[in-house]
Amino acid sequence: MKALLITGGRVVDPSNSLDALCDLRLRDGVVAEVGPNLQTDGEETIDATGAIVAPGFIDMHVHLREPGFPEKETLATGTEAAVRGGFTAVACMPNTNPTLDSPDVLTALMDEVEPRARCRVYPIAAITRGRLGKSSCDYPALADAGAVAFSDDGDTVRDAAVLRESALRAREVQGPFISHCEPEDEIVARDLEIAAETAKSWHIAHVSTARALGLVMQARERGTRVTCEVTPHHLNFTPALAAGLGAAARVNPPLRDAHDVEALRQAVRDGLVDAFASDHAPHTAQEKSGERGFVAPGFSGLEIAVGAYAAAVPGLRLTRFVALLSTNPARILGLRGGTLAAGAPADVTIFADRQWTVDPRSFASKGHCTPFAGHRLPRKVLATIVGGQVRYRAPESMA
Repeated sequence: MKALLITGGRVVDPSNSLDALCDLRLRDGVVAEVGPNLQTDGEETIDATGAIVAPGFIDMHVHLREPGFPEKETLATGTEAAVRGGFTAVACMPNTNPTLDSPDVLTALMDEVEPRARCRVYPIAAITRGRLGKSSCDYPALADAGAVAFSDDGDTVRDAAVLRESALRAREVQGPFISHCEPEDEIVARDLEIAAETAKSWHIAHVSTARALGLVMQARERGTRVTCEVTPHHLNFTPALAAGLGAAARVNPPLRDAHDVEALRQAVRDGLVDAFASDHAPHTAQEKSGERGFVAPGFSGLEIAVGAYAAAVPGLRLTRFVALLSTNPARILGLRGGTLAAGAPADVTIFADRQWTVDPRSFASKGHCTPFAGHRLPRKVLATIVGGQVRYRAPESMA
């Protein structure tokens, strides 16, 4: 494998308390060296002058739609969208057909990842069989097959007794339970109570209300192991701001009012929010058009995420920004990434504060619906490196 030297960039690595002008050498798929004025050893060189060099971004909430729905997205298109958005790894949700609820299904998926994916893919397995909310999955077997977390995604486990039993069964298994909460405040309260009772680690997906944030904070104060994430759209849009977008703004949980949006932004600044996550949810044009009287909730998010986060919370410290996109998701899911320490995976995201305009027609994702269409965003991904290989480089010059 070729070595790669990244020079002249501002290296931001929260895991090592590093924020300095440095060079970075990648070799044999891992980080070999970080330091000032590294001398070239004849390897390929990327000039990152004027840009930020960070441990590879990880999106812990993505719908890749495989197996079962290739008309919406495929491993190839979804992971190409990921690398264009600066993500060296994604965790994919189990609302597939068949559901990711057995080791055989996970193994079959991972067999497809190796030849087809452009970035690392980590499966999130179901909590209940078929995501039907009736019976627990075999969590140790799913973890052995590669599952990094467990969620029934949009099909919230309605029976508290089933969820409690499932959490007890999974208590010693690495990887949190992830709640997709609807109605949000009520289910967040219930799930955090179960998390406290069972001592299972828990993660609240796409928090969107001030009340849910308060519940997370209270649970932490009581010692519950809980983390949470926010999305680009919940940080940027209210129903009023999205008026006129129609189907492009339909999402679960729905867009909230200005009070909730500001609460989310403040929670990002204050450290209550642990991760940024896109909830990338591509659909076909017909599904988003409402032609049959139904509009599918969700839209593509991987390719706009980095710029949208920067737009929502301007002035956020770069160390905090990188932690939310890299260091913290790696910690929550127990992944080896999220750091540029020597010997860590050679996964790197290079980005800069450069304005660009969202044009969904250029998306790699099959889903071209986004409420950010036409928006001018202030931060842009310039290059994405996975395992030491450049998987994406912006057409314009780096410097």
